[in-house]
Amino acid sequence: MFKLQVQEDEKDPQAWHDVKGPDGKLLIFEKETDARAELEKRFPILVKLERYAAGSKRTRVISIYAEEEE
Repeated sequence: MFKLQVQEDEKDPQAWHDVKGPDGKLLIFEKETDARAELEKRFPILVKLERYAAGSKRTRVISIYAEEEE
């Protein structure tokens, strides 16, 4: 499982925020490739800047563990 995060303030490297959908729920993906595609769709400029510019990253895909239901 994977989730997306974005750093909205480049001056504060600790300020990462989870990306949520229009319903306010955390966006979670089964495949990393799907998560990366959604990240690029939602933040195209930031993702492209990270590819070509030297500097800190402001978007990321995080691996998470899903809780198992009993």
